Amino acid sequence: MLITPSSIPVLQGRGAAVLSWKEDELVLERRGETLAIPVGAVAHLRAEARCVTVELRALAGTTPSVQRIEDVSEAAAVVFVEAVNALLPDPVGEVDGGALVVVRSFARTRLQKFRRRLLGCVLGALGSVIGLFVALTATAEGSDAKGSAFVGGITGGLTVLLVGLCVLFWGASFHERRLRRHGLSVVAVRTDRPRVYRFTDSGGSTRYFSHLSAAPSEQVGYDPRDTSDVLVFRAPFARILDTSVAWLSLLAVFCTAPLTIWLVVEALG
Repeated sequence: MLITPSSIPVLQGRGAAVLSWKEDELVLERRGETLAIPVGAVAHLRAEARCVTVELRALAGTTPSVQRIEDVSEAAAVVFVEAVNALLPDPVGEVDGGALVVVRSFARTRLQKFRRRLLGCVLGALGSVIGLFVALTATAEGSDAKGSAFVGGITGGLTVLLVGLCVLFWGASFHERRLRRHGLSVVAVRTDRPRVYRFTDSGGSTRYFSHLSAAPSEQVGYDPRDTSDVLVFRAPFARILDTSVAWLSLLAVFCTAPLTIWLVVEALG
């Protein structure tokens, strides 16, 4: 049976991974990112049971990069590999295939996930505090007790917000220090699209990310074990400011928390 580009099957793999052939390039979609592999970067494909391996071209003396998709249909894998290998052009010269791969990441960075979880925790704690002091105000006897419960609700909510602010700034500073010490540092260059920067990771793949800046380039760090975890390094002044805000928030907590406890006692007393 003659296989044409339009009839090449689409491979569905583990973890919602999808490998397909689109307009002279392989497109590997994984959770949080999409890899566009141009045909000129591919050395050959191999089908091994329910796994398809895409081996990229490499310079002499270097180890070729590979991309895999697992848990695909064995029959579809054989058809896909045979069809794509037949469409690959004859290699001309040496090419670093990994440098031609374009990676578009849609996954949240570790810092974004941290901020999202923190926001959920702060909102939950704030709702609990408000509910507690509304109940205290309703059951308190006397105007003084009701007033203490009302003010206690304000200081209690303020304490929660201050704790969240402290954790937010310390968490961001800790994450940046971790990437500076254990991550890889590269220079990202602004693209023609507004707020979009690109850099090349250690595997030679081009990666894109969004950042609100007008600078032509930015120094970024990323985790080599999770290349979607990208962070633009800040100036020393910004890091000092974050640490100062965290300490001031913590000191304020030491003032508002005892006051809140005292007001609760007054409302109950």
